Parts: sequence; C-alpha cells; structure tokens
Amino acid sequence: MRIPVNLAREPFRRDRPLLVASALTGVLLLFSLVFLISLAVIDRQVAQQAQAELAGLNTELAKIHAEQAKLDHDMRLPGNEIVLDRSILINTIIRRKAISWTKIFSDLSTVLPPNVRVIAIRPQVNSRDQLLLDMTVAAETPEPVIGFIAKLEGSDIFGAVTPTGFTPPSQNDAIYRYRLSVTYAQKL
Repeated sequence: MRIPVNLAREPFRRDRPLLVASALTGVLLLFSLVFLISLAVIDRQVAQQAQAELAGLNTELAKIHAEQAKLDHDMRLPGNEIVLDRSILINTIIRRKAISWTKIFSDLSTVLPPNVRVIAIRPQVNSRDQLLLDMTVAAETPEPVIGFIAKLEGSDIFGAVTPTGFTPPSQNDAIYRYRLSVTYAQKL
C-alpha cells in the first residue's frame, strides 16, 4: 500500500495548460483588436472621402442653382414674360397632342381580357413627363379585373397599378366598376 506524501508547502496544481490557453486567448484578442482598429481607420477614411465628394457636389449644385436663378430672373423680365408664358402654353399643347390614342388602345388590347370593359380613359402627363392613364373598367365579377391588374403590372409597357375607386353593382347597373391609375411607357 502506498501513501501519497507531499512535502511541498502548497499542493501541486496543473497551471501550465491554463496559462498557455490564457496566453493564446490574449494573443487572439490582441490580433482581433488590431483588425478592428484597422477596419475603423479604413471606414473613417472612406467616410472622409465620401464627405469630400459630397461637399464638391453640393458646391456644383449651388452653382447650378445660382445659374438657374439668374436665368429665371432674366426670363421673368417684363419683355420676356410673355414669350415664356406662350412657350409654356405651346409646350403643354404639344405634349398633350403627342399622346397617341391608337397606341394606347393597341397596347391595352394586348392585356385586356375579353370579359373586362374599359369605360373611360383619361391620360395625364406628370411633372417627370411620364404618362399616367386614369381608367374606369367594368366586369360582371371582380376576378377578371384582378386578372387584368395582374396583366398590367406584368407587362413591359404598363407599370404599377393603383386602384383609386370601386363601385359595387346596384339595382340599375349589375357590373363592378373599378377606377385604376396606371403608368404607361409611351414615349412623348
């Protein structure tokens, strides 16, 4: 039988693996700190470059606004104001005349189901020279109109459809009426 005798003042401990693991963890944390600091420095440099570009663009924009204000002032002089108003009127008339009804009906016929009727179409040109069609369509049930909306949105010619109104059937009129607004890609 063996009796373990320890003559040391303190009992024997296995500290070496713990110290090695702690040292490795410290080195790993040090590398991650250096990596994060380098990322922060790079991010700061990118942000400074973006701010410098933004300042340059803002300067250019201010110059353009000043030039536009000068041109607007020149156009609003008493002698030029009549010409400007006439020019705006003529451009508006030309823009309205540029809308091709034949092209609108031809493009609508490609997506219009046979059980949906177009009651009214009112084309409008917005401030970005995009053509919007304000339409009233009717059907005996809502499903064909929903299919029509899906075909409009899936088409390359027509864009997003916004339903703006709905009239259910009444005693006098047995059809569902929907009012839709859709963007149209006809070039003006």
